Amino acid sequence: MTSPPTTPATAAPVPAARPGTPLIRAEKLRVEYRGRSGGKVRALRDIDLEIKEGETLGLVGESGCGKSTLGRALLRVVEPASGTIDFLGLNITRLRGSRLRRTRADLQMVFQDPFGSLNPRRRVADIVAEPLLRSRGMSRAEAAPVVGELLERVGLGAEAGRRKPHEFSGGQRQRIGIARALASSPRLVVADEAVSALDVSIQAQVLNLLADMVVERGLTMLFISHDLGVVRHIADRVAVMYLGQIIEIASRDDFFAGPAHPYSDALLSSVPSPRPGDRPERPLLEGELPDPANPPEGCLFQTRCPFAEAECRTRMPELREIAPGRTVRCHLPLVSPEKG
Repeated sequence: MTSPPTTPATAAPVPAARPGTPLIRAEKLRVEYRGRSGGKVRALRDIDLEIKEGETLGLVGESGCGKSTLGRALLRVVEPASGTIDFLGLNITRLRGSRLRRTRADLQMVFQDPFGSLNPRRRVADIVAEPLLRSRGMSRAEAAPVVGELLERVGLGAEAGRRKPHEFSGGQRQRIGIARALASSPRLVVADEAVSALDVSIQAQVLNLLADMVVERGLTMLFISHDLGVVRHIADRVAVMYLGQIIEIASRDDFFAGPAHPYSDALLSSVPSPRPGDRPERPLLEGELPDPANPPEGCLFQTRCPFAEAECRTRMPELREIAPGRTVRCHLPLVSPEKG
């Protein structure tokens, strides 16, 4: 096992955390874009979410629901319009300049596209070394052995550093992206559809590598995916997004045993089962995702929900806890709330 690279004194100090305690927390986080007609489109709608130290949180939902925007907002790649992001007691929404760059060393991303996310003109060693040079303040001589160790650990070998991205397959390029993300010894890694562009056989290899890195390096990971089968394999908890909102959060086992939100239930209907007769029939998801620039009144899911009632069409449900560690944004959850 490769030891994590050392952190020079120029890096911003980050307080220690214990497994199970919140590493990063978003409160009332909102991201807005300018729409085609000139008005504002809310990509994220008052997100409240925490990710615990040492866990892998799977973030799921249809394309266009805001998953990638949330991942980028947590890393300050996308600027929030309002709300706060707390990283171990530090409000990083207020950071600017060199303080933000140093903090970003602890917050890294593995991108979806293994072909477009790597600079084709640079050697692999230079690509992987960049976080060490920019955020950790290392010299190239100091970074070289760390890069070699990382390339060995992701299964490419130190000699791969002399080559350029076009000389590698898609799965190998994604391993380079993982090595780059791990170079600065981050506390949180956002994996944004990190295996969706890969062949199924290669997906398993990359997933296993990510899972190993979480254990070996004590990483916390936000794993963004539309593939619930993949999320079931890697996640400890599952968060579901719909039209810029978090609508359900549950442990992996609770979620796959029986989701609480009708949208989550419909998503599970699309997951192939080796024994279809062994699971309950679920309603198929019908209709299109509403226009974010013109969302429906009341519950945002009410236009597609088979159980919607009058209240759902007039009043927005709150994200509420219905059992320890389980929250849902629904007036009529499919799982009965526990009574204390």
